[in-house]
Amino acid sequence: MRRGNILIITVLLFFAYPALAQRPLLNMPEHDDKPYYFGITFGLNYSVYQISYTQSFATTDTFKRIQPHWQPGFNLGLIGNLKLTNFIDLRFVPSLAFAEKNIQYEYGYPKDSIVNQNSIESIYMHLPLQLKFKSDRIKNFRFYGLLGGKFDYDLAANARSHKPNEFLKVSPIDAGYEFGVGFEFFNPSFIFSPEIKLSQGLTNQLYPDHSIQLTNAINTLHTRMIVFSIHLEG
Repeated sequence: MRRGNILIITVLLFFAYPALAQRPLLNMPEHDDKPYYFGITFGLNYSVYQISYTQSFATTDTFKRIQPHWQPGFNLGLIGNLKLTNFIDLRFVPSLAFAEKNIQYEYGYPKDSIVNQNSIESIYMHLPLQLKFKSDRIKNFRFYGLLGGKFDYDLAANARSHKPNEFLKVSPIDAGYEFGVGFEFFNPSFIFSPEIKLSQGLTNQLYPDHSIQLTNAINTLHTRMIVFSIHLEG
């Protein structure tokens, strides 16, 4: 019986050893004990203006149609992450966002008027402050959600421009909120984190220059942006 038990244990260890040997190692095991850490971020953004119209747009025939369209851009920035609890971090992500918003419009007269399409280019100094809600770590993987506020300053805003050919003027300052989700993949020396978030502006971006016809048809402009980011953190 004793020899039989020893044989059975030997056979079980023989088959169990390859499984134990193939078990993935835990990368960066002490990372969660860090009070803070830093990283870099880059990604693609898609932005659009949300438009509300004035009463004159509905009652006059100056414009037949005013339609915003999504346009692509990109982001580059840094990450500072401060641990608050085992499941909540405070994150600051200063970055530059190069964005473009397209507005297509058509005059109501003459009947054969062409469709005009213009873009507003922006270079945002993007300053978001976020709470990051983390799940338990599953080996070398973790899921998280984020919620926070943002302050943007558009370095390319044309509110004070005196060019005669401006089709629309926008203010440089915007504030709003952000939310999103992401994933953390732990590697031996860094964390690879793909993320998607929605950034919604709450400040009216329209600068009231009534010498521009389009301004008289628009009541408010709010910026909405979807950002696909890759974070590399240590």
